[in-house]
Amino acid sequence: MKPEILVILAIFAGFILLEIAFTGFFKKPGQKRSDGIVEAISTGILTLVTQPLVAAGGFAVAAMLAPGAGGMLESWPFLAVFALFLLFDDMTQYWWHRLSHTLPWLYKLHRPHHNGEYLSIRVVYRNNIFYYALMPGLWFSGALIYLGGGWVYAVYMVIKMTVIFGAHSDVRWDAPLYKIKWLSPVMWVVERTISTPATHSAHHGKHVSDGITNYHGNYGNLLFFWDVLFGTAKITRRYPEKMGVENLPETSIAEQLFWPLARAPEAVTVPAE
Repeated sequence: MKPEILVILAIFAGFILLEIAFTGFFKKPGQKRSDGIVEAISTGILTLVTQPLVAAGGFAVAAMLAPGAGGMLESWPFLAVFALFLLFDDMTQYWWHRLSHTLPWLYKLHRPHHNGEYLSIRVVYRNNIFYYALMPGLWFSGALIYLGGGWVYAVYMVIKMTVIFGAHSDVRWDAPLYKIKWLSPVMWVVERTISTPATHSAHHGKHVSDGITNYHGNYGNLLFFWDVLFGTAKITRRYPEKMGVENLPETSIAEQLFWPLARAPEAVTVPAE
């Protein structure tokens, strides 16, 4: 197993242990039996099947389209290649995520991520199995690896997944930092640069009327800067009391995981603000 994967798994396990110790990893508010099933299946399929296959697919397509370009980025400076991953992976994921809250058919693939009435490290990979297969950033990452960005990608993914894990976990690492007065200017920069528990929990809030929830915004994954740049940021340094989706009919385990192969009786539309 590659070193970066071991590091990511260790960080993931670390957040699990933190939730076990402080917030209850196995029992979340409003949890249903179906939640654990959806999370286990979607996480397993993504990590073991979808992500490796899609990255390999992006690699193969790039090799077919540009057979002489393999390894061309190996002589580039680290920061230049890192910036390419920020643009072609993280920024495209921002737009993919934003479209997922705009287009009804794409929201069908993303709704499982919001269907649980809690935020947790458990929901990081919780999506329909086709959601990541279609994600442009994974295909672009495979292409950039073919072009010679593989070792930079390893560093990039450790950083990105650490931020994403931290933003989804209900162990709110940013909350005590907001209380330290002299850190306020530092946190002002941090919360406009990367995703934090406060900014990302706002995206998972259930009720827009709470003044915190920004369901149609705060889309950033690694960089929250994309929300600032493209006008979808909402920063309150507070956390919604309720998580989930409102004004939508019930869905099934099968529909969450396998739509459009499995369908519920009623159609699901994108929630309105």
